[in-house]
Amino acid sequence: MSLSKEKQGGVKADKFKPAFSRKQLCIPYAIFLALFVVLPLFIVVYYAFTDANGIFTLNNFISFFTDATKVTTLLISILVAFLVTIICILIAYPVAYILSKMNKKIAFILLLLFVMPMWINFVLRAMAMKELLSLIGIKLGSFANIIGLTYDFFPFMVMPLYSTLIKMDKSLEEAALDLGASKTKVFLKITLPLSVPGIISGAMMVFLPVMSCYVITDTFSGSTGFTVIGKLIAWCFMGENGTMINTNGGATISLILLVIMFVTMLFTGGFKSDENLRGTNL
Repeated sequence: MSLSKEKQGGVKADKFKPAFSRKQLCIPYAIFLALFVVLPLFIVVYYAFTDANGIFTLNNFISFFTDATKVTTLLISILVAFLVTIICILIAYPVAYILSKMNKKIAFILLLLFVMPMWINFVLRAMAMKELLSLIGIKLGSFANIIGLTYDFFPFMVMPLYSTLIKMDKSLEEAALDLGASKTKVFLKITLPLSVPGIISGAMMVFLPVMSCYVITDTFSGSTGFTVIGKLIAWCFMGENGTMINTNGGATISLILLVIMFVTMLFTGGFKSDENLRGTNL
């Protein structure tokens, strides 16, 4: 009787097996990846290495790196992105650290307040900050640009930092304190190294988009602002009548930005897992 029940149970169990395997469930994602990531990338590479007639050439890259205005814009974009990233880290780290030590319900509410502006339209946020700066007497220009970029990308730094700090094993800090280490030493030797993955993740989410975020710079520049590399791409793809005026040049700048992003992630450990980063920094 028991054997027959086991057989019946086995038959019933077989009937409830999923109709699709895990590999089959990955097919839609693979199709999406191929159509909207891989194919567009190949198109960008094609236009970057061809001229208007579709003939292979390196002149697009030569003209970019021999143009002082374009190279200066690229360097300014990197400098501004680096500065905004540092400012975001200096502001967001204490905020995330304090939130990680608070009651989870209160921390969730406060974190929600930081994230809520992200639900508002990007342009509306920029215009609202512009009006606020004018009310407090800050003129449009480079300084206003930095404030606008920091304001807009600040939540992208807080979220990964808070997520990393909240998952940290608190017993390590308690053990260090019990062994006589000062709070400063505990922070420098334990908390800060363990939070490096969050810092890197936040830095990537801020540094790379800032380089191409020309909407903020257009809004806050005034007569003394600066231009980021994303604006050059927009100029290449959007003429006065909305027509593409330099597709090959725009693709070239986009590919250069992509290479910078890849190199940045490579040297900052952006391709490593959190476990590898923790092991490296400890």
